[in-house]
Amino acid sequence: MQSTEDLFIELYDNFNARRIEKVVTQMAENVKWANGMEGGFVYGHDGVREYWLRQFKLISSRVTPLKISQAGNTVVIDVRQVVHDTEGKLLMDEQVQHIFTLENGKVCEFQIGGVQDKAEKI
Repeated sequence: MQSTEDLFIELYDNFNARRIEKVVTQMAENVKWANGMEGGFVYGHDGVREYWLRQFKLISSRVTPLKISQAGNTVVIDVRQVVHDTEGKLLMDEQVQHIFTLENGKVCEFQIGGVQDKAEKI
């Protein structure tokens, strides 16, 4: 069985490489996923796919896990998120927390915590 740390390192690697289908397989069918661009949540594999396809047309982002902590079925990950517009202009470079809830080894909920340490925000 894959360790929690390995699961999330793989998840972020696949997200950054835009391998959407590989990331979706790490989620429960009825996943509740934070919509960081428009607010609220998207639901299920189709909702996450559609959200990301819209997002990838508007921005280029890279999210790097810095620290992974787990308490029960909750995983908190401090990440560095760097976002550029479609022309390469830096929009933000900041650290935030990603909060995941796991169920049967899959992500069933994802939330975004507050900005911890603004490296740079434009």
